Amino acid sequence: MNHTKRRKTFINGVALAAVAALALTGCARGPAGGGEGGEASPGITDTSITLGITTPLSGGTAGPGNCTVDGIRAYFGAVNAEGGVTFGDGNTRTVEIEALDDTYDPQKAKANYDQLKDSVFAMTSGLGTPTNRAWLEAAISDEVPQVLVQTGDPIFSDREASPWQLGFVPIYQNEGAAFGELLANSGEEHKVAILSQNDDFGEGYVEGFKEEIEGVDNIEIVGELTYEATDTTVNAQMTELAATGADVIFNAMSITPLVITAMEQAKQLGWSPSWFQPSNTSSPGAILEPAGAETFPGVYSVAFAKAPASPEYAEDEDVQEFLTNLEEHTDQAGVPQFPHCMWSYMIGATLEQAFQNMTEPTRANFMEHLMQISDFQAPLMLDGTSVNTTEDGQPAVSTVIVQKYNGQGFDNVESFG
Repeated sequence: MNHTKRRKTFINGVALAAVAALALTGCARGPAGGGEGGEASPGITDTSITLGITTPLSGGTAGPGNCTVDGIRAYFGAVNAEGGVTFGDGNTRTVEIEALDDTYDPQKAKANYDQLKDSVFAMTSGLGTPTNRAWLEAAISDEVPQVLVQTGDPIFSDREASPWQLGFVPIYQNEGAAFGELLANSGEEHKVAILSQNDDFGEGYVEGFKEEIEGVDNIEIVGELTYEATDTTVNAQMTELAATGADVIFNAMSITPLVITAMEQAKQLGWSPSWFQPSNTSSPGAILEPAGAETFPGVYSVAFAKAPASPEYAEDEDVQEFLTNLEEHTDQAGVPQFPHCMWSYMIGATLEQAFQNMTEPTRANFMEHLMQISDFQAPLMLDGTSVNTTEDGQPAVSTVIVQKYNGQGFDNVESFG
């Protein structure tokens, strides 16, 4: 099932503050600085360009966090081995990556940005809503691109409020809405329990889900609880939600160990609902298999990238090239456990599209061309999805395919059940 959600504009306190800041600098709409008159911005020379990443390389989200670096290193490692990227200004440059660990801590993420901002051309790919938000206003003020980051927070796709930002993955509302649409179209009565992260990540998923089931008589939310990203257990929440007798759990969680323990606790309680899982915590090898997900009636997620672990893509040319580049240019060998590896590989390909059209070595010129990419079929993209950076209110990828876990990987589905 292919889901492209309607355009929405989300402006909150952070966005309003950003607008005010831009008005004071005379930059209320669109980037205008970062190397005026063709003068090179920081982080770029005639022979190289350096990109910065702040992301969790240790801690509870280290698995997906390391993937946000490995995929892009794999992509540009292969490109550099062939001589580099030929930019629109005629120069051929190698692409260097400088990545710092923020452990999913917003304060560390801001410190990492402060350390990198004057030596890199752009910041990209890093994981996390609170960590990317921690330095959003600073990036706007400094006119440093914060682009193709791995958060579904819609603020990063609001062009007027955030002219130096662009998200890569679908906004959380889009993913949540895809689950809501699937359930609403089932035509059967369902009781839903919701467990979500108490931040913009969780709120966005729940918002999209609720909008799609609003007014649907056959769907009833019978329990709704939250947890903190710093919590070490959700057993109490799972016990309370299990008592509702819900046959579906909408599980908007981003912390890998907690997703596993949530499923394990459900089994201990004798509760066997169908699960709706976000794309970033639906890894078969790292999460679903250890949690024994195959014992539940169904585990559903969404995707826009081919899964190398799926037998369907065992001989796929894109997948084979990706795995080869990953092994040759990173410390990771074999099939990656998290989709973030594939996403950051796609990010590399998308950045290359912008680089190839840049006519000046400036951040402003880069942003101009990054925002003009339309219907780009990046490597590893599923049929029916593409990169489109031209629509205000949407990230680079806004379309998702709903899938069901089959014990090894995921199959596309058209209906719930």
